[in-house]
Amino acid sequence: MRVTLEEGGPRLHRSPPPRPREDPAVLVGIELAALCRSDLKEVVGTRHGPSQFGHELVGVVRESTTSAFTEGTRVVLDPNVKVERGTGFADHMWAAGPDDLLRHALQPVPHGPAARRLVFAEPIACAQHCLSAIKRQVGGLRGAQVVVLGAGTAGLFIAALAERAGAQVSVCNRSRARMDAARKADLLDVPTLLFGELAGDRADVVVVATSFVTPTVLDEALRLVAPGGLVLLYGGTAPGDRHPGLECDLDQVRRTEAVAACTWQGHSLHVAGSYGTTAEDFAAAIGDLTDAASPLRAEALVAAEVDLPGLLGLLRTPDALGPGKIVVHPEPS
Repeated sequence: MRVTLEEGGPRLHRSPPPRPREDPAVLVGIELAALCRSDLKEVVGTRHGPSQFGHELVGVVRESTTSAFTEGTRVVLDPNVKVERGTGFADHMWAAGPDDLLRHALQPVPHGPAARRLVFAEPIACAQHCLSAIKRQVGGLRGAQVVVLGAGTAGLFIAALAERAGAQVSVCNRSRARMDAARKADLLDVPTLLFGELAGDRADVVVVATSFVTPTVLDEALRLVAPGGLVLLYGGTAPGDRHPGLECDLDQVRRTEAVAACTWQGHSLHVAGSYGTTAEDFAAAIGDLTDAASPLRAEALVAAEVDLPGLLGLLRTPDALGPGKIVVHPEPS
């Protein structure tokens, strides 16, 4: 059984996934998947770039025609590696391509930790990549004043990792309900405020981690960043996006991970981007989740659990979804 995204919208299939034409190929039995905001953007047609529908998952290799993987290997998926694959919203998913790409696309994980934790490996890898982009610009984060705009899954993970790195972190959001949900999850111990509640011109780094980099959100980031500071674009952008008075193409900066020197209201600052992941990001994320002394309790963000027919219903009413992560079981509960 699987949920695919087709021209007419999401569709539930009760047949096995088709085997790719390519070889080598690997069949992964899905333990658990999770619904990402980018999946919802694809459903409503507001996400730009190649499809990554159904990419947050943890599973076990059931069949393999490559020496890169043996049956029984537990894996998560890096969707930024270009292999031919099916959706992770399924009981099984095929992936096919050259050995080296399959090795990078399917990242091995240990068997011990619960799937409810490991299913967060990909979003945490993205958050790790964001922190790496920040460190390239400002060096170490210890003692740095970091503000994260956006209290969704991405924003909270970025904030949690920045706090672990020694930064002084605040999280801001436009919605009081989302802030209340973030506090209830108790994933991190930092100030959580609404937009406008934090004093301006104070942050060394402002990370824009909202679903989209809108003019309103970018205005708040520019208000908060100190002269000479860094605004890091993590949220979604569209080709040609610009901001009046800011001398850069926002989408190009984000997707190419460029750094633009800009001036805003007489102050110099830098605008940079974070896009994609690396194998090193996944290794760091898996380390965060499996650290024996202080694991990142990502499962605290789980708000609801559904099976595949239940997922189909959610995808048809995406505006009704609230804060928190939805996890998807491949078999009926």
